[in-house]
Order: sequence, then C-alpha cells, then structure tokens
Amino acid sequence: MVYTRSQSRRQGAQKRKHDTSKSPGVSHPQESEPSRNMGRRLRPRGHRGVGRCSTFKLQSLAEKQPGRFNKRRSADRLKPSDWRHHKGKKEGRIFYNLRSRRTSSSDSSSSSSSSDEETPRAPKEPKVEVIQIDFQREANSIAHHTDEYECPDGVARRGQAFDLQLLLNRPFRKDKDSLSLRLTVGEKPQMNKGTEIHLRVSSSLSSRKWRASVKNVNACYLTLSVTSPPDCVVGLYTLDWVKSYLAEGETPSVKTQFYILFNPWCIDDTVYMEGEDEKKEYILNETGKLYIGSSNDISSRSWNFGQFEEGVLQICFELLDNSEMPVTARGNPVDLCRVLTAIINSQDDEGVLEGNWSGEYKGGTEPTHWLGSVEILKEYHEKQKPVRYGQCWVFSAVLTTVMRSLGIPCRSVTNFDSAHDSDKSITIDVIFDEDGKEVEKMESDSIWNFHVWNDCWMKRPDLIDGFDGWQAIDATPQETSSGVYQCGPSSLKAIKNGMVYLNYDTPFLFAEVNSDRIFWRLNKKGRLKPFWRNKNAVGHFISTQAVGGKGRADVTNLYKYLEGSEEERIAVDLACKHGALAQELSLEDLNDVTVTVKSKEEVFIGSKVPIFVTLKNSAHQTRQLIMVVRVNVIYYTGVKKGMCKEETFNLTLEANAEHKVELSLESSNYMDLYEEHCALQCVVTGRVLETREPIIDQHTFHLKEFSLPMLLEGRAKQQKESKIKLSFKNPLDKPLKDVMLKTEGVGLKTGKVINLG
Repeated sequence: MVYTRSQSRRQGAQKRKHDTSKSPGVSHPQESEPSRNMGRRLRPRGHRGVGRCSTFKLQSLAEKQPGRFNKRRSADRLKPSDWRHHKGKKEGRIFYNLRSRRTSSSDSSSSSSSSDEETPRAPKEPKVEVIQIDFQREANSIAHHTDEYECPDGVARRGQAFDLQLLLNRPFRKDKDSLSLRLTVGEKPQMNKGTEIHLRVSSSLSSRKWRASVKNVNACYLTLSVTSPPDCVVGLYTLDWVKSYLAEGETPSVKTQFYILFNPWCIDDTVYMEGEDEKKEYILNETGKLYIGSSNDISSRSWNFGQFEEGVLQICFELLDNSEMPVTARGNPVDLCRVLTAIINSQDDEGVLEGNWSGEYKGGTEPTHWLGSVEILKEYHEKQKPVRYGQCWVFSAVLTTVMRSLGIPCRSVTNFDSAHDSDKSITIDVIFDEDGKEVEKMESDSIWNFHVWNDCWMKRPDLIDGFDGWQAIDATPQETSSGVYQCGPSSLKAIKNGMVYLNYDTPFLFAEVNSDRIFWRLNKKGRLKPFWRNKNAVGHFISTQAVGGKGRADVTNLYKYLEGSEEERIAVDLACKHGALAQELSLEDLNDVTVTVKSKEEVFIGSKVPIFVTLKNSAHQTRQLIMVVRVNVIYYTGVKKGMCKEETFNLTLEANAEHKVELSLESSNYMDLYEEHCALQCVVTGRVLETREPIIDQHTFHLKEFSLPMLLEGRAKQQKESKIKLSFKNPLDKPLKDVMLKTEGVGLKTGKVINLG
C-alpha cells in the first residue's frame, strides 16, 4: 500500500514544529529516519485531508478494513488501553515502540498461560471463624471450688485462669491466625469502665490483666486459657465472638455466659484467706448453727445457708440490681457488703426481709419458724416484695448465705448482752427518779439478751495499715448510717482499741460490745446526774460456729480486751471521748453497799423460777436500806413486754456483812406474757438511808427451751427415702397443744411440715 502526504499538511507540520521550538523549557530531540518514515505512512490513501490520525482511529480502520490494513498482524494487535496518545511527531515514535514490543508481550502471555494449565492455583483458605464457645464447666468448677453451685451457667473466681473451648470452621494456625473475643458485664457495658473487654489471643497469660492464650489445638477445637484481674467486677459475664460489626438490634450469633465471683484462694484478691480449713468453713459450708439465748444459758439453732442451691446465686445478683448498685463498684467488697446490709432488710428500700418484734405475725411467718435462707430468698424472688417476718438471727443468716455465695468469707456472730446505743453517746443510759423508779419514757437505749450480726473477711485499703481481717457488718435495721439502714464494715481491730473515728459505724458497734452502763438520777428540777457506772454490763461470750463445725467458738477476745484490764479501760475511755456525753461522765464508783442478782441454771419454760438477791455491806457501820425487786418479761431486744412480779424489802445490814434474799416466781406469774426468745429481767433498786446512796443491779436470764434429739436410722442414700427418729419428753406438768414439726435440709427437694396436734 502507498502512502502520500498533501502539501498543506506538510506546511502545517513544519509550522507546528517551528512554534513548538519557541516554547521555553521544552526540548525536542532529533528524530531518527525510521520515525519520520513511519509518520509519513500513518494516513492511508483515500483519507487525505481528514485530519491527524489517532491510535483509536487507526484501530477502528483496522477493524473495518481488515483486508487492507495489516492483515498478517491483526491477531496480535495491541489493545487501545495499552496505547498512549501523544501530540506531534511523537505519535509515530510511540506507535513504533509499542509495535516493537508486541512480540515479547505475546510470548510472555503465552508462557504464563501454559504455566497455569500445568499447575492450577490453589483455592484461598477461608478466614478462621468461631462456630461454638464452650465454658469447660467440669474442669473449671473443680479448679475454682465452684463445683457445688447448682447453676445453669458456669462459675469461676477472679484472678485465676479458666478454660474455654472454641469450635472453629477449620484448624487454628498459631503462626498465621488471629482471634479476638469480647467480654461484657452489666446492661450498658463500656470499655473505659472495665465492663467491656476485648480479648486478643496471645502467647502468654497475666495475673493482673485480662488475657487469653492458646492452651491446646485439636483439629477444629481450640482450647484457650483466660485470666481475669483479681480486682475485676463480679457478675454475670457474656463472652461472644462477633464476625463483623453488628447492625443495631442484632445480637452476637456465638456466645456463652458465666459468673465471676470473689476469690479467697487468690493471694491478690482483697478477700484472700490463708487457711484451707477456714475457707471450707466460711465459704463452702452450707449448714451451721446460730447461737441464741442469754449469757447464762446459751443455746443454738441449726440453719441451712444453702448458698449453692439452685437459683440462689442468680438471686444474689438480683439483689444488687434491685439496690441500683453501679456495676463498676461491684468489684470492691467494702462497698458491696455495705450495700448488702441495706438490701437484706426492707426498712427503707423494699429489701428481702421485713423485721417484726411485736409478737404479732399475722400475714407472714414467725421468725422462729424459718430453718434456712433458701426458702426466704426464693419467696422474695417470686413475689418481688419483702418476706414477712425476720429478726436478727434471720437477717444475719440470710446475709451469710449471700456473702458466701458471692465468694466473700463470712460467718454469723452472736453477742450476748448486746447494747443498742441510739444517741451516739457510746454509753447505755438508764434513768431513775428520786424514788428509784425507772423513767422509761426518757430512755431510748437498750440491752438485747443476744444480737446476731456478721463478720466478713477482707483487706481494708480505704483505712491505714493494720486493719485488715475480720470486719463487722449488720443487716438488722437498728440505726441509720448515712441516711440508710445499713451497718459496717468496721474493723474488729478498730472496735477492740476504741478507735471509733474509723469507718464504718465503729461507734455503734463498739457500744454493742464494750460500752459502760450509766445510771442517772432525775431530780425534781429535771436535771440528770450520773450516780453509778456498770463497767461489765455488755459484750459477753461473743460466739460463732467453730471451724469444722466443732461446737461453739468464743471470739470475745477479737472484739475487746479482757474485761476490767488496763487495755480495756483505755479503749473505753478513748471511745467515750468521741461520744455525745463525754463531758458529763465524771463520777466516782460507789463501794459502800453492793447488790447482785442470780437465778438457778437450766430452768425450763413453764417451770418455777427461783431468784437470789445478795447484798453486801463493805462499810464498818450498820446500814439501813429499802430495796425494791421487780421482774419483767422482755423481748430479746431488751424492750419490756410487761411486769410479772414486784416486792419491797426493808433490810438491816451489819458492818462488813452479807445478806441473801430468795424469791420464787411461779409459772402463772409469767406464762401469759412469755413468748419464744423472751426473757425474764430482774431489776433491784434501793437506797441506803444513812448516806442516801442508791443501790442498783439488773439481771436477765433466759429460760431453757425444749430439745429435740434426732437420729438417722440406717444410712441415707441419694434419691432414696430415709427414716429419722425423733424423741421428745415434755418436762412440764401440763400437756402441750398444737405441736408442729418442720423439716428442711441441704439437698432435700422440699421441706415438710408435720402437725402432731
């Protein structure tokens, strides 16, 4: 084919060359002859004067006229996308260069195609995905001492590794694959609050942080070992694997739930306890004894704490939700037990138990009829309103159940002759008029025959060093603390040393175990003057169940120094300096005529009660005196129900002599007033005529209750009936009516009530 070029086009090309050469900064290298020749052959004959030929048009012509335009090379012609558009004479050069590369490009392409046919590319491996998450309950529960929990979800303790098994879509490759999980607790989890945690699988664990590491790979099963911090939030955690970002309202497709509790086996946890026997008693023991009665007649009640029973753990966290305690605060046992002492009673927050000391229990269950905590907690959960009715040992027992279920070491503690200081004076005040009669309307303090509260074990980072260990808490609603009916925790070491300025509620708890009883005289002008101090009136035989369930343990020495010792007096004086009546308590003890009251031991309810009053004159002269003896029936809280006997005596005491008076209290005098857990209180008041000095003493004694020996016949077997033999002998001279037996125990499906008539 012959190519020509018109004269006008030749002149236009020369003009463009001339104009381009004048452009500053543009260089124009000399073109080779082949380039120029190729440029002349760009336009075919028959298209003269149409315009400059472009590569696009060139290809278009080739497609329309395959017979006239490069027939033999049309098969390997370059694509338009590979051609570059240039102005001027560069078109020919670029086209030439591109054409010269066609052969090498074609060869390379055919070589690659040949290679692909010989070795086909392997399919891309799918990303690792989680199909199922399994909390290894059996292995974890044994390692974490949680195997007794009857709970649908797994239970672990914080600060200790636990295992998770993940079922994957393919085997996990440690060196290539990465995997992350998400943990949440509470309704509105947040990463900055510590309630949302993202776990990326790593090569090592940490005892202070959330970590997850590969423990074992078996085909598509991946076992992870996960650790939690020893101070993390306790609660129900949700662990999930999220494939991608979830749309609003969606939930993770793969997840599991488990509880994390306090860990007294972890040395870094604030509730860590050393002795294994102690942990078995104060965490794992489901049954125990609550001590009641009086200081001269201590008895006990068996109780089923049932902290591992089905539904109990869930109810414990429900209590925290009902109290509106922030989730972020639930890792601190100090804050937690303070909230629990408030929610166990219903005084101001619709809590678990409604207290009743009136003796009238219509519309509810008598406090003495409860045998365990499980029934109370389940009734509260079902009805969502306070259970009727409770008294101090019931409040304490339920609190023991909740604390042990959450993992905090706890025990119920009974204080005999327990003071109730209502005016923050750190003294128990009794007021008499000039005739020796008690002015009850001016009194608000009292001394309970016994009072049951709790000790819990923890460190106290909120206090100065030296006050870790047992802390006293009390769920019985007596006095408010920060506007709420709650009490504690108060360090027993602070109570013992009279350091009533340390948190929480230490003045009130100190007064319960070691306050002095101050007797005041009210004169006709309405002024009060202290005239006698009883230094040994309160805080006797403070008792709890011994470790291993071996009887009663006396823990009085943990609460106070030996009565009358120098250390004990220093503690009392230090405490009283912070009391409301610190400036009015200066008085001298009177040692002229003293009086003591006692009763016969082991007197059953309904029997005749002998009372002995002993008077001693320590002066060297004879003394004349008037003495009045009153016997009252009181509730165990010290509140008087009624007077059952009163006698007046005129006596003459020789110098340095002793005189005894015996009274007899018939059953007819007190049985109409007496109820379960009531007591008899004998109050002796009088005056020495020569010196006008008062004499006074008070004694409370608890009548012995009936015992009910129980014997198992044969061996008890699971899922089998067992026979129990009960024996009872009526010690009274009259028949008993409306006799009822009630049973409850750990593992029993249901309790039973048997009416014997």
